[in-house]
Amino acid sequence: MSAQTQETVKRITVPEIAARKRGEPIVCLTAYDAPTAGLLDPHCDVLLVGDSLGMVVHGLPNTVSVTLDMMILHGQAVMRGSRRAMVVVDLPFGSYEASKEAAYAASVRVMQETGAQAVKLETGVEMAETVAFLVKRGIPVMGHIGLRPQAVLAEGGFKAKGRTDAERERVMAEAVAISEAGAFCIVIEGVAESLAREITETIDTPTIGIGASAACDGQVLVITDVLGVFDWAPKFVRKYADLRTEIDRAAASFASDVRARRFPAEVETYFSKKPASS
Repeated sequence: MSAQTQETVKRITVPEIAARKRGEPIVCLTAYDAPTAGLLDPHCDVLLVGDSLGMVVHGLPNTVSVTLDMMILHGQAVMRGSRRAMVVVDLPFGSYEASKEAAYAASVRVMQETGAQAVKLETGVEMAETVAFLVKRGIPVMGHIGLRPQAVLAEGGFKAKGRTDAERERVMAEAVAISEAGAFCIVIEGVAESLAREITETIDTPTIGIGASAACDGQVLVITDVLGVFDWAPKFVRKYADLRTEIDRAAASFASDVRARRFPAEVETYFSKKPASS
């Protein structure tokens, strides 16, 4: 990209996303590296550097082991690869729950060291005070309610929420509390359609669904799920490509060519220069 183009391209801002309530749906995908961020950037309003990178990039069983340093490293890569989309970075498990001050310190590190425009927190009602604390100090916060992957060990697995009256009341209370605390946007994950619709209609904050139906103000998916990198994906995923098959085919073809000495061919080989004639 030329210097002139870099100067004219402006990133989507927090106020612009906040203003999309009941407007044009917000398009969000996760990104974890610079090349992928560059490919997604023209199509997305928001690129989320999700702590899902622990599972889909690093092969961890869940997101609990993801560290703040890991999030910052991947956040830096996504910022380098993108120009237009707003970039949001997850605060990982253990980096913000202990106190408002701990959350602020982690958020400052993320924003200073990556250049991202906002952080995302998994936010129960008990985190509303922390969200308000951050927002008052200039940290834009994206909330995350419903199914909370960082609580997977406490809840015994990844389970959809909002199927009972008690769960509906709890998730609705989360939404209202985090909206009133000043979050500019809230991700709703893994909840019943009727609850996602009720939340979206009730609060003034834009909602981004993942497994929460088309009733939300926008949608987010994990990019490796969208591209079909793995042989399994959650029910709410729609695969738009089958890279698993393509990668397998490419690797098999390469291995076959190497073993048969078909690669590298002459066109892919360097040769000594012929001496100049006298």
